[in-house]
Amino acid sequence: MSTTVIDIPSDSPFGIENLPYCVFSPVGHAPRVGVRVADTVVDLAATLLDPVFAEPTLNAFMAQGLPRWKEVRRQIVDLVTSDISSTAIHPVSEVTLHLPIAVADYVDFYASEHHATNLGRLFRPDDAPLMPNWKHLPVGYHGRSSTVVVSGTDVIRPCGQRKSPENADPDFGPSRRLDIEAELGFVVGTASRMGERIDHDAFAEHVFGVVIVNDWSARDLQSWEYVPLGPHLGKSFATSISPWVVPLLALEAARIDTPIQDPEPLPYLRGQQKWGLDVDLAVEWNGHVVSRPPYAQMYWSPAQMLAHTTVNGAAASTGDLFASGTISGPDKNQRGAFIELTWGGSEPVTVGSETRTFLEDGDTVTISACAPGPGGTRIGFGDVHARILPATPVRR
Repeated sequence: MSTTVIDIPSDSPFGIENLPYCVFSPVGHAPRVGVRVADTVVDLAATLLDPVFAEPTLNAFMAQGLPRWKEVRRQIVDLVTSDISSTAIHPVSEVTLHLPIAVADYVDFYASEHHATNLGRLFRPDDAPLMPNWKHLPVGYHGRSSTVVVSGTDVIRPCGQRKSPENADPDFGPSRRLDIEAELGFVVGTASRMGERIDHDAFAEHVFGVVIVNDWSARDLQSWEYVPLGPHLGKSFATSISPWVVPLLALEAARIDTPIQDPEPLPYLRGQQKWGLDVDLAVEWNGHVVSRPPYAQMYWSPAQMLAHTTVNGAAASTGDLFASGTISGPDKNQRGAFIELTWGGSEPVTVGSETRTFLEDGDTVTISACAPGPGGTRIGFGDVHARILPATPVRR
């Protein structure tokens, strides 16, 4: 049997400090679980020989819990730093990457004070930008798990009811204000029972890893439908996630305090552990970087989001995905949604040789992310990308 040692450049964002998981298929083979090392994918079904790695999703492995996640991480480090079977190693460029989890449930939050303030000023110019509840709890909405798709999946422009301010009645048609939301998503590995609450400081016992999220938004559909019950068709048509699930265990060096929270949150939203994260994102529109949102600015932490999600006794399931909401900083070039970046369409941005306000058919968006790792290394998340296709014709 031929063996080799994987060449891991010292500056690779996918070194042994990271080891993100994926579900992939080599040419002619069924999907299985792998781990990325530098520019290769290591087949865990062929090397660690646990049946969970032959599954087409990460769910069975994630359900094994934190002690097992730590044990496997140690095994992978030993595996990839010594001789390994050449047949278990595949160049990233030669495999197909799949949706890494079977999404059980999807919740999207609204955790950036800068984003919420900007939208408040846009939508309610004569009122306070933040609603009275915003600094007391992580605001969120329940999304649609069936339309969570992996990076590279085309997004079809959605149709729905739209109402322009100058018109008395709504009409129907393709969204004219198609937008993005640059976010991070958190994947639940260890479930909880109905009636249980997940404590703030139990976050790492339940959350397996992190992905990049683009929560596509049809702003014209959303603005007409969201009063009084919240987003529905303006959000449910597509949510894209990156194929690499960065283990929470790889992000120890990225943990920071959240910004000062005033007023102090209620006790169930407080804990001893800090779960702010120093993650930098970049948003490319047709290949041009237009924004660099900083996750470090997020007001509510993912530990607070999960604590709030379960405080009423709602169960968490293996494969649950909850996202941060749009990541925006205080500066214009840190805004993670085009509705903010173009200030509702009134301030077009230059994208190469063209100007844009909202997405046009054929546009592509790529969101990437990285974080500090131990010893000055960098942790890469890869990217999530997609192209916009025209709306599907409506049959009369």
